Amino acid sequence: MKIALVSSVYLPLKSSGAVQMRDLAEELSRQGNLVYIFVPSPELEQDWKIELINDVNVVRLKALPTTGLGYFRRTMGEFLMPYIMLWKLKKTGLHNESWDGVAWYSPTIFLGPLVKALKRASGCRSYLIIRDIFPEWAVDMGLMGRGIPYWFFDVVARYQYSVADVIGVQTSGNLAYFKDWARPPEQKVEVLQNWLADVPVSSCSISVAETPLVERKIFVYAGNMGVAQGMDILLDLAERLNSRSDIGFLFVGRGSDAARLSKDATSRELNNVWFHNEIHPDEIPGLYAQCYVGLVALDPRHKTHNIPGKFLTYMQSGLPVLANINIGNDLAELIRQEEVGRVSEDGTLDTLEQLALELIDTLQNDTKMSTRCRALYLRLFSPKTAVRQIIAGLHTEESISP
Repeated sequence: MKIALVSSVYLPLKSSGAVQMRDLAEELSRQGNLVYIFVPSPELEQDWKIELINDVNVVRLKALPTTGLGYFRRTMGEFLMPYIMLWKLKKTGLHNESWDGVAWYSPTIFLGPLVKALKRASGCRSYLIIRDIFPEWAVDMGLMGRGIPYWFFDVVARYQYSVADVIGVQTSGNLAYFKDWARPPEQKVEVLQNWLADVPVSSCSISVAETPLVERKIFVYAGNMGVAQGMDILLDLAERLNSRSDIGFLFVGRGSDAARLSKDATSRELNNVWFHNEIHPDEIPGLYAQCYVGLVALDPRHKTHNIPGKFLTYMQSGLPVLANINIGNDLAELIRQEEVGRVSEDGTLDTLEQLALELIDTLQNDTKMSTRCRALYLRLFSPKTAVRQIIAGLHTEESISP
């Protein structure tokens, strides 16, 4: 098939979304498809640039910047993004190409107009890969009320849904949100697990042996540190365990809360905590090879279900998890059922501390937990599985699983 992918992020960005789209595009190509991915690139001096990277045609289209800006400018940049991309696309000559299917990645919620134009020109089907339900999660977090801004974003999101033939959500808990949208057989919603390509363990720019955490059992957090993660409880846990000279906490990444959290750790004089800026995604396996437990945090105010990309990286590396997440999240049942770590849903420090100590004791004797983590990754989170499901959704209604 000749597949058009659309995403607001791609390498060389280091975000989990950029890595996921790279892995998806490259696996689509490995399975014999001709793949083009269309990406907004504000840094371009020219209108467009096409690169062939690992058999994937990466079409970068100049657009307005959307990062490091105030909310209004960012929103305007994202709102105009698909229209500017479509304008630049016409200059490449690819706007006349015929596609066998179009798939796109959300966030962002603003790519609907571009996808609709590609889909309409080719008369093909489309598949929306949705990784968080915005603006609902922002309301849950108290970042937004149900006023005019919510109404605006909700209209944009629902337009995006209307363009899709199939919507792939992260977990079964999110299916109910789209029950009124689905109109089988024309429109279907299904669970599309996150995915992550398997990569070999290689060198890492972080050497734990050269940090103050040397010779400790490392609890590692690698990824975004923002409002949605609710990471303060992880620092509280580190403070509770500060007297344990055998345990250390390593935080790697960036985000709106990263500097604040690092400063807070310093002010608390936590000698068991160390912060480091984000590293290249391909260094992550090398980092985890030096660690003992992977940390997952989601703000307890969340009401939607989410399986963070970092959870996949932990499973891929055979790293058991300690998770503090919102109550009822499908991830909790997955961790317990597969016996790949410990999870707290009540949001209390006492429970998290108890589970952390329990996990450490368990790992002294349970030598198969790492193997179970790795097996879970191979079974559920392989890009091969995701590609087969997306291709089925782009073929015919009958080929889509209910």
